[in-house]
Amino acid sequence: MVKWKELSKTDRRGAAVVEMALILPIFFMVVLGIVEFGRAMMVAQIVTNAAREGAREAILSGSTNQAISDQVATYLNDTCQVAASDVTVTITIVPHASNPDPLNNLANALEGDLVTVNVSVPFDSVSYLTGSYLTGKNLVGQATMRHE
Repeated sequence: MVKWKELSKTDRRGAAVVEMALILPIFFMVVLGIVEFGRAMMVAQIVTNAAREGAREAILSGSTNQAISDQVATYLNDTCQVAASDVTVTITIVPHASNPDPLNNLANALEGDLVTVNVSVPFDSVSYLTGSYLTGKNLVGQATMRHE
């Protein structure tokens, strides 16, 4: 029987390689997951900011639905390289109690109407990796302001 103290360094040769082969794939999966979720959080914040910027422009007189959609798509393209075809912008207008219904058209909105801009981007279009961490999920931002 061989005692522990009698083992030489050569008897443990290759043990570090085996341990690394077992741990390294798990370590890389954790690191890549952290990167993907960090990217998702960053882009979600940018999408929320794009909705806020769109709402700020939407509440001004003379703004149109198409102009706001284009502005939001341009903002997202400039900040995180999202193609305009991947951006979904929905503008909803709730009329003030004394105003007629503008039918979600900014050209018909009056002072006091509540304008909501929703922006949605699929995470697949902004992901760094082709993995399936957040495949099929949408990053959504929303901002609501009163029309001036």
